[in-house]
Amino acid sequence: MITEIKFKKQICEFGKRVYEKGFVAANDGNISIRVGQNEFLITPTGVSKGFMTPEMIVKVDGQGNVLEGDYKPTSEMKMHLLVYRERPDIRAVVHVHPPYATAFAIAGIPLDQAIMPESVVYLGTIPIAEYGTPSTEEIPQAVKKHVHTHQGVLLENHGALTWGTSLEYAYYLMESLEFNAKINWISRQINGDRELSIKHVQRLVEMKRAMGIMGETPIGSDAPNGANATKKSSPLECSLSEHNLNQIVEKVTKNILDALNAQD
Repeated sequence: MITEIKFKKQICEFGKRVYEKGFVAANDGNISIRVGQNEFLITPTGVSKGFMTPEMIVKVDGQGNVLEGDYKPTSEMKMHLLVYRERPDIRAVVHVHPPYATAFAIAGIPLDQAIMPESVVYLGTIPIAEYGTPSTEEIPQAVKKHVHTHQGVLLENHGALTWGTSLEYAYYLMESLEFNAKINWISRQINGDRELSIKHVQRLVEMKRAMGIMGETPIGSDAPNGANATKKSSPLECSLSEHNLNQIVEKVTKNILDALNAQD
């Protein structure tokens, strides 16, 4: 019982973290922890993750039956239980809607580029789990395709889901996932989403294996220095290269002088 109280407090703590980081809004998101072979603590429905108390956390079995608690468990409990059924080693699951990762999920773009050493080693690839109606069996079945080979997924048009051997680990995976999505998005704005070369990725994979971290890893680029290694011109640079800069300046100056003369 003491252990369960500790875990309930931990769920509330990390619920506050995801709320304060803007990974959820209003009552979005859900968190769970395995406390027994067939017993799980999970967040309630209709309650903000930033304002939960231990008394609100619900205890359920593997079939979703409420064992303890006065609140109704999250309506998205099924995808949590699917992860636990498929992966006996998993102790915690986190589902939130971090803005950048969710944007990639809406666009249907997986996070599978080898753009940073840290993401290659720690996070691996994050695939898209095809869209399913929330609270139905559609989402669990979509997640099932990836749960044995990855550490998380982007839920198409929905959000993100991560799992780990502890709640702290599952949460940090989510933090890393969102950070990777943000860096990926920013680099795309400046045409700079260069991938590491296959050679560099292979060295990182060796490190990953030595550290005992699971999950599929980006392949990398077959270009010597990574994909998009050659500097790309920005739209502004392309525009200026097509015109004579002096002619543009002269034309603008003439227009200004003409306008001033017209006022006289």
